[in-house]
Amino acid sequence: MKGPVFTTPLTLKRAGKYCALFAAMLLLDLALPRREPLSSALLFAALACGLDPLLAALGHLLSSAAALSWMATLSAFLQSLLLAGGFLLFKHFQRKPTWHKYVLLFLAQLPFVFLFPHMGYALPLSPLWQKVLLALLMFVLSLLFEGGLNAILTRVFRCRLTAAQLTEVSLLWLFTGAGLCASLGEPVYYALSLTVLLIAAQLLKNAAAVPLGVVLSLPLCLAHTDLLPLAVYAVCASAALLFTPYGRIASALSLLVCFPAAMALEGLYEESTAHIVLTLIACLVAVILTIALPEKLYRRAKRTLLFYRERSLPRIAINRSRRAVGERLFEVSSLFREIETAFQGEDMRRSTAAALAEELRYTLCADCAGRQRCEKEGVFASMDRLVAVGAVKGQVSLVDLPSDLGAKCCNAAGMLFACNRLLAQYEGTVREEESARESRKLLAEQAHGVSEILRDIALEQSEECVFAEGENALSGALAQAGILSSEIFVYGEGNSITVSLTLAQTVNAKKLCQVASAALGVPLALAEKIGLNEESACFVLKKRPEFDAAFGVAAKPKEGESRSGDTYSVLKIDERRFLVALSDGMGSGAEARDVSERTLTLLESFYKAKMPSNTVLSTVNRLISYSGEERFSCLDLAAVDLDTGDADIVKIGSPVGFILASEELKVLEGDSLPMGMLDAVHPATLRATLQAGDFMLFMSDGVTQAFGSSAELYAYLSALRPLNPQSLAEEVLKKALAFCRGKAEDDMTVLAVKLLKTA
Repeated sequence: MKGPVFTTPLTLKRAGKYCALFAAMLLLDLALPRREPLSSALLFAALACGLDPLLAALGHLLSSAAALSWMATLSAFLQSLLLAGGFLLFKHFQRKPTWHKYVLLFLAQLPFVFLFPHMGYALPLSPLWQKVLLALLMFVLSLLFEGGLNAILTRVFRCRLTAAQLTEVSLLWLFTGAGLCASLGEPVYYALSLTVLLIAAQLLKNAAAVPLGVVLSLPLCLAHTDLLPLAVYAVCASAALLFTPYGRIASALSLLVCFPAAMALEGLYEESTAHIVLTLIACLVAVILTIALPEKLYRRAKRTLLFYRERSLPRIAINRSRRAVGERLFEVSSLFREIETAFQGEDMRRSTAAALAEELRYTLCADCAGRQRCEKEGVFASMDRLVAVGAVKGQVSLVDLPSDLGAKCCNAAGMLFACNRLLAQYEGTVREEESARESRKLLAEQAHGVSEILRDIALEQSEECVFAEGENALSGALAQAGILSSEIFVYGEGNSITVSLTLAQTVNAKKLCQVASAALGVPLALAEKIGLNEESACFVLKKRPEFDAAFGVAAKPKEGESRSGDTYSVLKIDERRFLVALSDGMGSGAEARDVSERTLTLLESFYKAKMPSNTVLSTVNRLISYSGEERFSCLDLAAVDLDTGDADIVKIGSPVGFILASEELKVLEGDSLPMGMLDAVHPATLRATLQAGDFMLFMSDGVTQAFGSSAELYAYLSALRPLNPQSLAEEVLKKALAFCRGKAEDDMTVLAVKLLKTA
């Protein structure tokens, strides 16, 4: 059963809104000489904008009293019944009227045509045909009033109006102001409109005050059937703007000079004395009101206008800031490049054999009586050969002793002992230097990676933001969809297009992306939502990638172990790339899991920082090998571009992987050793292009060994027709366990990825 139709309480603010609506309806019914019910056009606009049907219909019915005829009231009653009743039905059934509301509007003109008492104007047409033409006019006005009222209710003092909305609001003001002139008299209208004009000139302080003056003069032009009021208001607006640099009082007092002079064009001084006095008093009242308003109100209004006004300075500031940041990043990048060069250039390696032989001569042979004889007979050259052999072998023995050295040296045994002692000392020094050299190499690689990252960011930041066209089109499309944005920035092009909007926190992101995509002709997705305050937020839209991805994983630890030594990772690198990895620590249980988790954590951190892949792999390999423990890790890793489907795949000591395409099964394999086994890593790198619907499958060696051979695994996967990655991972694991009679002989993990076309 449907809930109640009306649930909104009648607050003071809401009551004021409906009182203003009734006043506008009354003024509209007084706008034309025969009191034609223009309020019916405003009634339709109010209903289309979502106002309360009963309260809006009551306002239209009460305003019909201006015609002083029961037939006019009957006509208004039937119009209210048709329009309000139709919208109530749609609201009750929770349906949004589309073309139906135009049918209701057409039917609502029939009571006016056949019931409204109209004597007709001095035209060569019967009163009935005149009412038909007036009904057509009210039909068109209803559609225009809808846009104008919607702009007043939702956009005025919130964000800038489009040219179409300004026109619709001006048209609504034209007839409402004409009713004000007819009901309260022109002096009252002069007082109100001139006050608005002076305040606008003080706030805007630019030529926008002149078009506003033209709009304010339109009701007088309609009342006089003359364009002279337009010239009067344009002159007054120009004079007020001319004196704004001298302060608010000077700007307001200028009206006391220009208005009486300009009114001479309208023949004011040919009217009665009372009319002249009342008109000039109206001018004086406008001046007094403008001067008397508190300065605090002006400051508040200026802040509001500044916030919602179109601004070009922030765009310039954005590009200047980006250039400054880019230049600074280039300088820091150069610094890290110099650090890399310094570490690579420093080489503390020594000449091993020559240095040892020299030291041996100055220790063992320094006090020997036959030193000079040995030097003359070339014995020292044989000593150099002995030390060279020792440097290669690590030690020397009698077998290595050259024959001439053994025959001529009087202390051959002492020489072998001293040489071995020096070689032992040398080995320790070599290990220290090698460790230092590897550390310097690692630091150089890291400096290189940081330098590359900073350089890429610097290049990105140094590119000037080219603010794209289409902001006005986007603003109009959002307004038509009922989404209000106080600020819109559209910059970049192609894949790098970015749209930033200031919107209410409650805006539906999906609807926003649909409207923005249609308006700009680019598929967009929400990249970020930044809260500005409790009510508003900055929505950042970027081009939607061509593909999306779904993931599935199935795992079982080795029988008797509580934890698996396999770990996996799915990481979003940025809006357009993701990384998926499976690490298999050698062995099983907690220790194997520790090394695989450590490997993946390091990889994730480096890839998140957008470090070059070669630097990432070599650095992680060294860090694992430096742990001092015999622990290694096999790795499957793939970085996938969601725009193209290109996948960069790295396999290090891992078993065979697969790509399940719609028409074929592709094998992914490499022959490198696990990470941490050698100081230098030599990964197998592959590249594949995935299409929508393709699966990528990685498995730990516990799964592949259960199948017995790659041929068995290939045959099994060829027969599969998976629907999603989770079911694929579970099916492969289930089959592997079946080969092992349900008991995992090693850790088993299956990681599956499916590429999907974005909706």
